[in-house]
Amino acid sequence: MRATLPTRLATVFLPTLASLLLAACAASPTYTPPEPAAPAAWQAVLPHDGDLGTMRDWWRQFDDPTVAQLIAFAEADSPSLVKAWAGMEKARATLTTARAAGLPSLDGSASATRARQQSMLGTATTGTTRSAGLDAAWEIDLFAKVRRNTEAAAARADARVADWHDARVSLAAEVADTYVQYRACELLADAYERERTSMVETERATAAAVRAGFNAPSDAALARASLANTTSTLLSQRAQCKLLVKSLVDLTGRDEPALRVLLARDSTGAGRLPMPAGLEVQSVPAHVLRQRPDLGSLERELAASSADVGVAQADLYPSLSLSGSISVSASSGASSFTGWSVGPSLSIPLFDAGKRRAAVDSAQASYQSALAGYRQGVRTAVKEVEQALVNLDSTARRAEEAERAVDDYRYYFLATEANWRAGSESLLTLEEARRSALSAVISLITLQRDRVAYWISLYKALGGGWQPGTPASPPDTLTEVSRSTP
Repeated sequence: MRATLPTRLATVFLPTLASLLLAACAASPTYTPPEPAAPAAWQAVLPHDGDLGTMRDWWRQFDDPTVAQLIAFAEADSPSLVKAWAGMEKARATLTTARAAGLPSLDGSASATRARQQSMLGTATTGTTRSAGLDAAWEIDLFAKVRRNTEAAAARADARVADWHDARVSLAAEVADTYVQYRACELLADAYERERTSMVETERATAAAVRAGFNAPSDAALARASLANTTSTLLSQRAQCKLLVKSLVDLTGRDEPALRVLLARDSTGAGRLPMPAGLEVQSVPAHVLRQRPDLGSLERELAASSADVGVAQADLYPSLSLSGSISVSASSGASSFTGWSVGPSLSIPLFDAGKRRAAVDSAQASYQSALAGYRQGVRTAVKEVEQALVNLDSTARRAEEAERAVDDYRYYFLATEANWRAGSESLLTLEEARRSALSAVISLITLQRDRVAYWISLYKALGGGWQPGTPASPPDTLTEVSRSTP
């Protein structure tokens, strides 16, 4: 029996299609998440001393509840979080679009037209024409273009979720660090204020001694100069504290008067900075690096770039789609008409001057760039953790010596002041002793401030408590806007 034409076409076409499918599957990349190229162990000393705490909501582990309040205010009204959430919603919408491309589409149409016609003889006829139709289309995903495009969209949606968490961790760290700087600024201002009060008394005593002829006029000039210098430094320090308040207003979105009322409640006690609870750092860096949302985002972008290579490669091969339509129309005084059509459509790339191949090369270059970005992100993460550990260890070792320096310089100043009042020490010696004591106090406060800042840096470097798969929640301001939008 002689084979029919469709049979002969199928005999030629099906093996060719099968070979193309096998070639496309072989060329399409299979993504495997890279292992972080991290060292086997941290080189810096790990902070295992003291109480151990968890990373989850680490800002609530401060001994000052104001830290948690400020961060809650910032999270409720943060433009950066709203922006990150919008990026996440956009990525999810793109994912929905990508998934829909692999499913059939169905469109319906309907129309009704009423018309009047009048002949030359004056007779008129009026009629109504009605029509309805359905159009269906479906692109067969022969070479996994739709699937790879969906994979890329899903990976980028996950990346945007990680970006939101990274923005939240960064915001919490910035608010906590700014608050600690403000508290330290106030402690420094109080130290300068106490020294200024002491200098006022010294200046008065020196002026009285000069008037009585016991001291030279140069002593009075030195006392006034020292007082003026300390007053100027105090004013500068007070201004710095005001600037930090402005920064907190910007970060939290709160009114400044209400924020100042909150800041006036010093729940840590006079002369002490808020301190976070300690935490245990895992000794295996690779485990720690999986807790960083920024690295999670980079890895998901790498996965998306890998899927983009598959999308570009699928364009090198034919595409097959099915389409069909049904239409019904009827006019007044006439019988209805029904029509339908259905069939496949095959598009084969023949010549494009290397455009599709260039798209593949571009996608592969983007993948290499994303891989380099991920590797650099891992190195940066290791560096940040190592630096925070070194700084923490350094400040811990220096704290005891700094406190001893404060006590000894204060003792030396009080002894020098007593000798000066007895007339056995010069005013210059007294002022030098005063400057040394004040410098020791400033160094201690600065060291304490930096130590808390390094703890915050370590929390941030370790991911701030983020874990892969942690859900995100919209900011309060975005929820309110959504409710008010018609």
